[in-house]
Amino acid sequence: MTKRPLLHFTAAAGCINDPLALTWRDGTYHLFFQYVPATTVWAFGCHWGHATSPDLLRWTEQPVALSPGDGDDGCWSGSLVTLDGRDAVLFYTSVRGPDLDLGRVRRARPADQAWRHWIKEGVVVEAPRDEGVIRFRDPFVFRDRDAWRMLVGATRADGTAVAFGYRSTDLLDWRSTGPLAQRSGSITEPVWTGTLWECVQLLPVDDRHLLVVSVYDAGVLHYVACAVGTYAEGAFQPENWFRLTYGAALYATSAYRDDRGRPGLVGWLRGVADPGGGWTGAITAPALVGLDERHHPLVRPHPNVAARRRDAQPARWPAGAAVDLEWSPRHGSLSIVDGQDRAVAEIRASDGMLTLVVDGVGTWDMPWPGGEVRLLLDGPVLEIFGGGAL
Repeated sequence: MTKRPLLHFTAAAGCINDPLALTWRDGTYHLFFQYVPATTVWAFGCHWGHATSPDLLRWTEQPVALSPGDGDDGCWSGSLVTLDGRDAVLFYTSVRGPDLDLGRVRRARPADQAWRHWIKEGVVVEAPRDEGVIRFRDPFVFRDRDAWRMLVGATRADGTAVAFGYRSTDLLDWRSTGPLAQRSGSITEPVWTGTLWECVQLLPVDDRHLLVVSVYDAGVLHYVACAVGTYAEGAFQPENWFRLTYGAALYATSAYRDDRGRPGLVGWLRGVADPGGGWTGAITAPALVGLDERHHPLVRPHPNVAARRRDAQPARWPAGAAVDLEWSPRHGSLSIVDGQDRAVAEIRASDGMLTLVVDGVGTWDMPWPGGEVRLLLDGPVLEIFGGGAL
């Protein structure tokens, strides 16, 4: 049986993927997530699961927030905004067969102050009919001065990935403002960003904005990328594109603000599963996002993670404990050994690259500009932070 991670959220049972609408409210973090309760494999009839935490690390599952029905064959990814620090409006992708790729944006409101139960309302945005759109999903809503803005990821038939923009003053009536950003799937430099941007997020960081996208193409989930640039009045001007994640696990990141208002990201970890135990999928440890002096993105574990740090042998993965350590790659390589003294992984540093070799699974590379590398070893999960990526 696969050991559950301690610092990474997993559902008691069922299949989870995209984290959604992580929100700090009244001394509690609320995490929503795309969820299929009755199976360990993904199915289009997704729900919105819900969990709460005082510190982003200790989670308590709550009742399912949204379920298929009432005109939905599935409740897919979206976001949430608060109106007065207490009331909220949730926006999600309502999908119906047979064309699941053309989602509709629908609202829901909480039926209670604990956000345990939600009442579905009407559809507020549908896919553009005159833009050659063949995929449309994942609304992200945020406040922009005296109005609200919505971004929705899409694909045009010519292979262009688009983040369509909408504006509203009341969260009910939405007016199209055209593409916030778009990029052809044929462009590969400096980073290829596919033909569909899933889970589009826009977050202010220092004096810039980050447009964070999960890269999808031809049915394949690839990685997370971001553009650093400037945003004003519904228009985003990218300065440069970066790849944020490496390896086969991390996808579908979601932006949040912590209890001190700092910008961060959480994401979905694919391949972390125990089908025999009835659960699949995990959520990353919380991370904060910043920019270095070159305006390149920096992703680091949230300080709450370090507060849970325990002493451990640097190369050992002790049973029943999560290990958080810093490693200096000038030592060349680091072997990770499980509780039975079996080498399960090795990290190598050379020529500006970190290479992770996982026994019986595969090998992955990520750029490394030098300096310390942060490692989170947590049961079946290994997160590596180095050079601004993970």
